[in-house]
Amino acid sequence: YTSGTTGPPKGVMISQYNVVYTVEILKDCIDFDDFLGKRAVSYLPMAHIAERAMSHYQAMMLGYSVYCCPDPNQLTAYLKEVHPQIIFGVPRVWEKIYNGVNAALGADPDKKAQFDDGVRAAIEIRESNLDGDFTEEQQGTLDFLDAAAFAQVRGLVGLDAVDVAVTGAAPIPVPVLQWFNAVGIPLSEIYGMSESTGPMTWSPERNKAGTVGRAAPGMEVIIADDGEVICRGGNVFQGYLKAEEKTAQTIIDGWLHSGDIGEIDDEGYIKIVDRKKELIITSGGKNISPANLEAALKTIPVIGQAAAIGDQRKFVSAILVLDPEAAPVWAAANGKGDKSLAELAVDPDVIAEVQKGVDEINTQFAQVERIKKFTLTGEEWLPDSDMLTPTSKLKRRGVNARYAEEIEAMYAGLS
Repeated sequence: YTSGTTGPPKGVMISQYNVVYTVEILKDCIDFDDFLGKRAVSYLPMAHIAERAMSHYQAMMLGYSVYCCPDPNQLTAYLKEVHPQIIFGVPRVWEKIYNGVNAALGADPDKKAQFDDGVRAAIEIRESNLDGDFTEEQQGTLDFLDAAAFAQVRGLVGLDAVDVAVTGAAPIPVPVLQWFNAVGIPLSEIYGMSESTGPMTWSPERNKAGTVGRAAPGMEVIIADDGEVICRGGNVFQGYLKAEEKTAQTIIDGWLHSGDIGEIDDEGYIKIVDRKKELIITSGGKNISPANLEAALKTIPVIGQAAAIGDQRKFVSAILVLDPEAAPVWAAANGKGDKSLAELAVDPDVIAEVQKGVDEINTQFAQVERIKKFTLTGEEWLPDSDMLTPTSKLKRRGVNARYAEEIEAMYAGLS
């Protein structure tokens, strides 16, 4: 079933041929020959194509073991017990690990500064040579950093045995993806949808941060005249269940229309700009990608979720949600450990900390895209709720309805 970000989830009819074709695509992307007996953790709903493919189809065809985590909130505990070699995580999973490690390190500012310096050095080395052909000096630096800090971090979060780490289903902030690669976890971004039986693009062997990779083997992926990403191949679905009209709008002349706006660079790597239907169009007629803003805002250590607001408005604002794990760690380190999330959301020091993060992020965006105001909330947004889908994608209608009063207050007094 589709994620249901814009309405009721749609049934996606997938054939046996679609499934086998897709697994063969993945086998051509990376060497899976030695995956027999390796470990993966299953934690997403089985109605999600990525979970169904990884825990059922690929596991059966490639012969690895799957450990079942019945409660996604317990995933971090399962990782520490299972130490998987194969892991797929929606961006929220990676963000929680990233924020958790950084919040813990924040208790010792000197240690945090040294660790951050090491991460920056590792990112610079890895980004300078995507093929991994490092000089002796570069490899020596990476080995030193690994022994001094990174190996310990991987062990603490249960990711010390990972061979393949994948993120997908929603955009991941570039700094988060770079951070994981810096500390030795080979995280790559895959792009696709239920209707393509999962992947359209994936380039794990040459990972280019900020893109979703090149077209997967056996797939044609192009950008249509209106900027939409479209594809065709043996993994394109059979149609929507009892929705022939919607199917005809989605598969046109054999091409699957993704609904995403994208770009292709001179190396064939694809960058997703945003959902075609989710672009914010300000009252001044400017088109803005909310997903890019939201991904950046979620790199603020105490923030767990973000929703950019601004359609038909004079400026862009945001609803920001305190991270229920990272925010209390920050609070304890700053003498506010006895406060609830609701109390922290109105605490001037917390608001100032978030404002500092927003100010830093705004420098990365054009003037018209910058967050002018925000509302901070301590209300946790849970998967499979009015605010989030089961895989933690944002439900904009739900957010707009729940926070209608707060949104109007941010624009009050403007004519």
